Parts: sequence; structure tokens; C-alpha cells
Amino acid sequence: MNGEKLTLRWGMGVPGKTDRVNSEKTKPGVAKPGRAEGEDAPDVATTSGFVLPGGKVDADAIVRAAQQAREQGLSEGEDEALRRVRFQLKHDLQKRLDKYLTDRITFLSRTQLQRLIDDKLVLVNAVPAKASTKLRAGDVVELSVPAPASKDIEAEDIPLEVLFEDEHIIVINKQPGIIVHPARAENTGTMLGALAYHFKHRSSVGGGLSNVGWELARPGVVHRLDRDTTGVIVFAKTEEAHWKLGHGFEHRRVDKRYIALVHGHVEPDGFVIDLPLGPHQSREKGYREKQVVRHDELGKPSVTVVRVRERYGKGARPAGAEATPATDASLGSVGWKLPELPKEIALERENNNLLEADMHRFSLVELELKTGRTHQIRVHLAHNLWPIVGDDLYGGRPIDLAQLRSAGEQPKRRGGKRGQAEEAGGRIERQMLHACMLSFEHPMSGTRMTFQAPLRADMAALVRTMRGMEGYEEVAGAGTVVELNRVVGE
Repeated sequence: MNGEKLTLRWGMGVPGKTDRVNSEKTKPGVAKPGRAEGEDAPDVATTSGFVLPGGKVDADAIVRAAQQAREQGLSEGEDEALRRVRFQLKHDLQKRLDKYLTDRITFLSRTQLQRLIDDKLVLVNAVPAKASTKLRAGDVVELSVPAPASKDIEAEDIPLEVLFEDEHIIVINKQPGIIVHPARAENTGTMLGALAYHFKHRSSVGGGLSNVGWELARPGVVHRLDRDTTGVIVFAKTEEAHWKLGHGFEHRRVDKRYIALVHGHVEPDGFVIDLPLGPHQSREKGYREKQVVRHDELGKPSVTVVRVRERYGKGARPAGAEATPATDASLGSVGWKLPELPKEIALERENNNLLEADMHRFSLVELELKTGRTHQIRVHLAHNLWPIVGDDLYGGRPIDLAQLRSAGEQPKRRGGKRGQAEEAGGRIERQMLHACMLSFEHPMSGTRMTFQAPLRADMAALVRTMRGMEGYEEVAGAGTVVELNRVVGE
């Protein structure tokens, strides 16, 4: 991609190697005799119109099916029958299921396909199978193929808060309400579209995004943030920079710190949550995107270091009282060990039901990720009855700033003016989670770079308001690195 392009066409495949359907010679849904690249003769596909000669699933046909479902008013899940593909193996390939599907559905990554398998959405002989299942002649493989991201990503005039940019990388303070890259058949309102416009019209450096991830419509994407999670995110502009950044993330040489405002008083001051995460057991609508703690084969190791920065609300520890000993959770990136944690924690609560979150008090916590699972912070906190404020997917509640102030809880000011959002008040409904700091080595120079992004206006306003609550308490925990007053805006 370069600065001269406004429309980015990703995922089209390598020129000269695109499969084509010969409608005159091939019946719909039946693989043409012959051999695919590096494969035995293609298997029999009984789903009309979805499989190209050579045995690969046609991405365009899947997109058309998804579009048809939306036109009919079908929701995700209700349209699965329209994207159903069924293969019957003609040969004893002795190949793993995930590898077989990777060869057949080339527009999805192996990780994405393994997730479908883990979620029990892929059947072999009408039974949910494992990724390691070896396929033999006569086996029937069946699944509903997710719609791929659109190939065409239009440049969109969406403002970006650029923290740093050179010819190799660009670092952004992400705003809420925007996804990083296209998902399913939707391709508008993404950071990639905003970046395409930025490189053409605003950048003083120019250039474009790395081609790494191009086939999945994710060029330049090194890591991701959820739609309503804000904060620091880095994109690669060259392939070399992309691979080097990716290697740093993979080998834990990147320090990622988040700030979250949660329900309840989090204690002790510093500790580690080490709980495996996996997909929710239910595949019903409303549960599919949720992750949960799982202690079975679907749970993947997930580790979050939690450090309390502030507490708000009645019941806070009295001034001068002995603090809960903080665990020094300042763990190195390589070869770290889980510190010994308290065996029992005594919590002061107005709510005596220990199976319900305390929704009347709050804590501001700094979080350090040692792994990068989907929704990791949100699930780890909610599982321990500290859901993030505004995160309705995991039990958090929205907060109305005006009502909070009318209850006599006014923001404690330390000089300076309150922001526009704070003055106006308003209802906060998104999750109060901010990727506050990102520290990594520049992929080309090797210089250590650290970026701390200020909180977005709504979250900063809420934190300042919380500081006016009775029982406001600052915590000086070990291992914290975020300059809190700086990012809050004071």
C-alpha cells in the first residue's frame, strides 16, 4: 500500500493464482477432477456454489451469502445454514483437521479455524472434532464458514490522534467506538480506513501499511484493541518493522499497561490473576463473543498483573490503618515466576453476598498483561467480581455523571480546568478500559520507546468525579509505572 491509494484491495490473492469457476464445464458445488496444489484429488463438496475447482472455498460466494442474510434480516447465527459447507474425503490423507481446513478455506487463518474447531462448530461425521483429528477416506467434514473481511477498504475521513509516526511505524491513541480492522463482511468505520485517509491527506511522512496480514485484510496490524477500549496502539508501515514488532510481542519484550475503573474495592493492593480463558460454553446469540474462565482443554493460559491505584466510596480503609501488604508483582518479561499470593483475603463490604459484585464502591487499577487473550482483562476482573464500569457484556453498569454529582459527590480538583465532557456531565456506557502505556524497542533503531496516552475525556471526567467521593484513597503500590496525574489530565 502507498500514499497514492485511496481504495485498498486486500485479500485478493497472488496475481496469477486466483481460482476461477468455469461455469460451463463444472457443475455447481462439485469439484473438478484433478489435483489441487500439493494435494490429492479434491474431495466431493456437496454444497452448491461455494467450492471452486481445486477444492477451495470461494470467499466471494460466502460474502454474497452473508449479504443475502442481512438483506433478509437474519442475525448472526440465524444465517449459518446459508454458509454451510460439506466435504466428503475421497482419499485417506492422514491429515489433521485444522491443516485440512487451512488448505480448503484459504481466506481464514489457521488460528481462526482452530477457534471454530475449539468452539465445536466443525463436525466430522456429525460429531464435534478436535483440531488434531486425523482425517481418513470417507470422513465427512461440515461447518458454516464465517464471512471473510471485505477485500475493499475505503479510505475514510476519521480523525486520528497520532502520538508518533516515522517511515516504519505509527502510534495512535485510539478513540472509542471504532474497530481496528474489518470483521466479517463489514468494512467501514475501521482504523485501517482512517489510516488510509491519514497517509494520503494528513501524514507528513507518507507511506502506507505493511503487507503482512494483507490476505486477511489486516495489513500492518500488530496487535488489537476492542471496539470501545481506548489507548495506545501501534501499526507497522513496512514488512521488516512488522515482523520485528510481532516478534517482540510474541516473546514478551513489550510492556503493556492498562488503566481500568471497576466496581468494588479491589484488594490486596497488588496480585496476579492466573486463570485460563476460553470460549463461553453456550453458542446461543448473546454468548458467542463472550470468553470465560475454563479449566478444561479449551482454556488457554492467561495471566494479568493487577495493581490498585485508587479506591472510591464508603468503606475504604480508614486513614492510618494498616494497609493490606502489597505483593511486588513487578515481574520481568523473560523467565518470570508467579509470586506467592495471599491464601485468604478479608474484604470490607456493604454487600454481604460474596457472590455478587459490590456496585456502590469503585477502584482504579493498573493492569499488566503477560498474555494477550481475547477480552482477558475484562473476564479476569469480572470473574473476581470486579467488572469494569460500563462493560455490560461482563456485568459492568453504566454511570451517569450528573446523578453521581447530584448525590453530593463532587470532583476533587487539584488545579486546572475541568474538561468539556466533565462540565457537561453525561451518561457513560462504554467499558472504562484504557491502554495507557506501551513500551517497546523501535524495530529498526532498537531504541526503547515508551508512550503514555491520556485518558479519553469521558473516562478522565469520571475519575476526577470519583475522587470527590467519600473514602477516596490513593494507593502507592509496588511496580506501578503509569503517571496517573499526567494521563488523567491534572
